[in-house]
Amino acid sequence: MAGTLAEAIAELTPHIERIPLADGRTAIRAELRPDAKIKVLCSGHYDTVFEADHGFQTAQISENPPRLNGPGVADMKGGIVVMLATLAAFEKSPQASAIGWTILLTPDEEIGSLYSAEVIEAEATRHQLGLVFEPARESGAMVRSRADTSIFKIEVHGREAHAGRNPEEGRNAVTALAQLCLEIDALPQSIPDTLVNVGNFNGGGTVNIVPDFARAEINARASTQAGIDAITGAINAAVAAINDREGFTAHLSGGFKSAPLQLTPAREALFAALSQCALALGHPPLEWVDVSGGSDGNLLHGAGLPVLDGLGPIGGGLHSDREYIELPSLTTAVHRTTLFLERLAANEITLP
Repeated sequence: MAGTLAEAIAELTPHIERIPLADGRTAIRAELRPDAKIKVLCSGHYDTVFEADHGFQTAQISENPPRLNGPGVADMKGGIVVMLATLAAFEKSPQASAIGWTILLTPDEEIGSLYSAEVIEAEATRHQLGLVFEPARESGAMVRSRADTSIFKIEVHGREAHAGRNPEEGRNAVTALAQLCLEIDALPQSIPDTLVNVGNFNGGGTVNIVPDFARAEINARASTQAGIDAITGAINAAVAAINDREGFTAHLSGGFKSAPLQLTPAREALFAALSQCALALGHPPLEWVDVSGGSDGNLLHGAGLPVLDGLGPIGGGLHSDREYIELPSLTTAVHRTTLFLERLAANEITLP
């Protein structure tokens, strides 16, 4: 996929770099006019949640309504198509020389951008505006705010024993971790604007042995820094409580890596300018909404870069075999963002 994308980007610029990440994956960075006064970062990711052996591997078009159904078509190959088509259209405009742009496509957003975060944050410092081509919502709305998302990994070690002869000598890691997960699962009831999902749990072995090991992975989301702090503190306290029990050892890794994408006056002004572009093209009024899913827009925002997020096509059914995009929305999104860049280049839009 990295090679295919590099070939497509080569039609826009010869300045393409493939950046090796720590886990062996590759990020793609390309730029044009890096010395321009206005510098725009176009952000996207080319991984999906579907493994190579997942049953959902092909795409198909339906005519009524005109949709493309397939793995990653919304999240976010469709957004990459919009990004590249927008830049191709913009390069034909007489104002193009006023803007320098960078494309950054990363391969690990679906696992929290664990290895590309440093690259993303470094690029944020070199630009004045970030355009994130994640999909628009099913209603066509863009993203006003995003919760920060995290993955916590917890391992518990106990003590083996015969389940019938001397169970009291054992320390059951499975039940200890299960109790901890139930406590964490209940945290959103007392911590506002947060979500928790115990997504993976395994441990134990032969059922006549008290299990000495268990592991869980937990996805937590928070819309505010206060929520991040509260969730993180509660999980740390729960792990510490296990370590205080005789015969148990618990290890915690992972956590929140960026910040919530929050509404700011700068982002509000940028959205207003984009909305005027939509109206000028005869499109319906543009809306935006608060969402619980995170994106690389969180990292860009956390590094201080004003961002517009949700610039991709209208899509739905993400992370399922129902994933789709509305095909006409590809063109709509390209026209809208191209006009935005043209007005930005002509100084009709002022960056914050």
